[in-house]
Amino acid sequence: MSALLEQLARRQLLWHGDSQQLAYQAVSSGFPELDQQLGGGLPASGLIDIQTAAGIGELRLLLPYLRQQQQQSQRLLVFIAPPAELSADMLAGAGLDLSQLLIITPGQPISPPKPAGRHTKAAKKLNAKQEALWAAEQCLQSGCCATVLIWPAAISLAQARRLQLAAEQGAASMILFRKPSQTLSLPVNLSISLQPDPQGLQLTVLKRKGCWPAAPIRLNMQSRWPALCLADAPAEPMRQAS
Repeated sequence: MSALLEQLARRQLLWHGDSQQLAYQAVSSGFPELDQQLGGGLPASGLIDIQTAAGIGELRLLLPYLRQQQQQSQRLLVFIAPPAELSADMLAGAGLDLSQLLIITPGQPISPPKPAGRHTKAAKKLNAKQEALWAAEQCLQSGCCATVLIWPAAISLAQARRLQLAAEQGAASMILFRKPSQTLSLPVNLSISLQPDPQGLQLTVLKRKGCWPAAPIRLNMQSRWPALCLADAPAEPMRQAS
């Protein structure tokens, strides 16, 4: 193996299709069809990349998984820089313990804000991004958190690698929400894309550590969230991920 390949392998950026994989520790997603495709469920630890538009049901998809992560480990769930205010009623109704839930909003001033010029606003935006990633890394490393969810404006390969190592160190899972059609491939345990569907969501596994990508599947959420689905809607052909 060349020096370059050895370096990529050490950084876990090179995958051997015939290599033996460690036992996959999974937590049920709450959706049997998804569990079957993922070999038991979502990863119990490591980095999970979700490419999705905001507000199409991405958080509802994760609620059964988050509940199990919290209950099995008795550790914190942490939400960092969510794009909208989270509903405490929804989270509690899904069985999450709100006393073991932490929301971090980077960039919030501690003292009364001063008038900001154009350069100050740009610096604040940059600082908020750095604060979010720093907070995520600290939470993951602490060992006090079961799962950390973050909505970063952008993330580099090096930053994703730091978060992956922190998740391994703290035996936690990290869920990273990104906009659809991201071209940067990250060193993650699982990468999926979501699209809205009349009955719930269409999910495509883009990358799974040690496995090949799989065909898209539909997740029917009618029984759990009937008010948010279209009853008896005609099925549309599933779109293949490009």
